[in-house]
Amino acid sequence: MHRYLLNISYIGTTFRGIQKTVNKAEQPRLDTNTVQGALELALRIFRPTNEIQTVLSSRTDAGVHALHSTIHVDLERSDGKPYDTTTLTGVLNRTLDKHNLPIRVLSTRRVADTFHCRYHAIGRTYLYRVAVAKYPTEVAEQETSKRSSLKNKGYEVFLPVDELDRCYFLQSDNFNVEQLRETARMFVGVHDFRTFMSTSRQKTPSRDHPMFTVRKIDEINIRPGRSLALAQNGVLATETYDYWDIEIKARSFLYKQVRRIVGTLLAVANGRIDRRVVYQMLTIPSKHNWDHRVLVAPACGLYLCGVHYRETAFELPDETKSQ
Repeated sequence: MHRYLLNISYIGTTFRGIQKTVNKAEQPRLDTNTVQGALELALRIFRPTNEIQTVLSSRTDAGVHALHSTIHVDLERSDGKPYDTTTLTGVLNRTLDKHNLPIRVLSTRRVADTFHCRYHAIGRTYLYRVAVAKYPTEVAEQETSKRSSLKNKGYEVFLPVDELDRCYFLQSDNFNVEQLRETARMFVGVHDFRTFMSTSRQKTPSRDHPMFTVRKIDEINIRPGRSLALAQNGVLATETYDYWDIEIKARSFLYKQVRRIVGTLLAVANGRIDRRVVYQMLTIPSKHNWDHRVLVAPACGLYLCGVHYRETAFELPDETKSQ
């Protein structure tokens, strides 16, 4: 049996998430509403003699996209020889395309049997794309006087159809990017992020212990972004919106931590809360300390951009290199 690392990308809009659902009370079945389940379906075409069980390096929710994620899988061929990695990549992509699945295998490589795509990862990079509407001063003043209509503005203004479910379009009349940058600095470093962890998947109270909730954010970079819309749509999108890319790097993240951090940054930039509230959420970690004026950033703007490894992690034992 040989282990393979698949580098994959996907558009998450139509999937329930990357991780397949396993119901122990039912007979095993393929869950093709998830990225993992769809890949396991595609891998069946190689007819390995073993049961196909993929392992994920990172878990993403429904609607979250990936430009570069990884999984590993063990495959045993009937003659005991390893599969050609180029063939694996090509046949998988052809099979996924045949089923109209928005998943692409970027590359495949053999790795040691001891390699684990999740535990050997030394870092992950997420990108959040947000487009903030540009309002002329007179329109902003009108909106301030009838703020109740602001939430409906997103259904009245231009949105490039090319970017639906690929970016978060924010209708705001007082967005302050400098406040965004200043607040981002507060998250960098080691913190107990209990306040920024969703509890919907929490199985036991012990997961509240700091040994599970302390994380280190290595970097948060905020840069001007750009529209990915085409032709006249791209011109109009650039005239209508300021695009911003929020990049967050760390070794690992808690469940929904990135979307909660981004939601907090946007709440400060919009004037919903100030940095004192953020300070309290960081310094008094508790699931009860989440400020409900903060909206969790929608999944559509989030991309997993990379899972990072040391090159030595991929080294094969000498006896297998010649196979």
